[in-house]
Amino acid sequence: MYTITQNSFLRVPNCLVMDKESAMKRNPVNLTRSVFLWAMLGIICGLFAASYWIFLSYMMVGFEYFSGLSLLIIMPLAGLLIGLLIHWLGNPGEIGLIIDNIHLNGGRLPMNENPSMILSSLISIASGGSAGPEAPMVQVTGSIGTWLADRFQLGGEALRTLSIAGMASGFTVLFGAPLGGTFFALEILHHQNVVEYFEAILPAVVASCASYTIFVAITQLGIGPTWHFPQYNVDSLYDFGAAIAYGIVGALMGWFFIAVFRTVGRLFDSIPSPIYVRTTLAGLALGVLSALFPLTRFFGEHQIEKIVEGNFSLGVVLTLVIAKVFAISTTVNGGWRGGIIIPLFFIGACLGKAIAIISPASNETLAMICVMAALNSTVTRTPISTTLLLAKLTGFSTFTPILFASLVGFFLAPRSPFISSQRKVD
Repeated sequence: MYTITQNSFLRVPNCLVMDKESAMKRNPVNLTRSVFLWAMLGIICGLFAASYWIFLSYMMVGFEYFSGLSLLIIMPLAGLLIGLLIHWLGNPGEIGLIIDNIHLNGGRLPMNENPSMILSSLISIASGGSAGPEAPMVQVTGSIGTWLADRFQLGGEALRTLSIAGMASGFTVLFGAPLGGTFFALEILHHQNVVEYFEAILPAVVASCASYTIFVAITQLGIGPTWHFPQYNVDSLYDFGAAIAYGIVGALMGWFFIAVFRTVGRLFDSIPSPIYVRTTLAGLALGVLSALFPLTRFFGEHQIEKIVEGNFSLGVVLTLVIAKVFAISTTVNGGWRGGIIIPLFFIGACLGKAIAIISPASNETLAMICVMAALNSTVTRTPISTTLLLAKLTGFSTFTPILFASLVGFFLAPRSPFISSQRKVD
């Protein structure tokens, strides 16, 4: 009969002990070859992201010369070109397809879709579509992770980890927040679980730091807040209650956005035509919206600053909210390429501004940022990363109210996720 003793649980084969001791003698610190691989991935992603951003910036400057009625010609032409590129080079898909590949394709993100995504998204974003660079950044940098894993003959979880780390690098260079970018790449994969592929956290952080460093060094962009909100300090528990109330408003706006988005999607799906017909019609609709409401044009990075600094009437900001909801819905459902995170932040900023106009006693900064957080969390199901990203983007030093609002948006979101491919894989 075999007797189990306390020491039985501690027995380790001598060969394993010797191998471990030998490895520790060869490398006495916790810096392994894997760390260099993660950093290499970040450097490559940073080089791509900087190149993409520079091209995009020059193109946007060129398209900004057009305004007013000329947009009724320029934007349909841009839509036609986008559709022809997708027709010739193939449909690059959207964030839902990326998530499906992470879950169901072993984490493998193909490189062959990148030419179509890069070219079509550059025109979509630069010409004034209401979609941002996050989707093309994430798709390309994630596929770079897959490509690098193939070069080093990695498979399984190691390959998926590098793909996620590449995605995190793409989010990071856009938002300037390595930790926020890391958690966004992980949270966006699920509608309930914050992190399932936890083994990718450290690789993603390392790759994000390397990517951001290279990106800033090349583009010379500042590392401070993107939007300069008035300074705000938490004074009492009342502020947390206010954040929860603003979160409810943001969540309701999220429900409205999802309903409009799906309605517009069904409208475009009813068009039995080649993709370039859909993108051209979308361009015409976007041209009309841009001519009538110029602040709804482009993805919102510079336009949010104008909302923060400007003095607007209640009717104007509420009109901008509605117009931007339809602009985003038309852009994405019409086949134009890009992401919706910063455009959603624009809607939240306008709605928060409206709250401050209705209730002058409320703090405008708190209202705007909390509605931005709740709206994005309701739509994308990313409460932790939304908090981290907005704290960086707005320079909000005390991010607890943002977290309260983000959690409210997350828990009040529709049970069926906006991104249908978000799921927990058994």
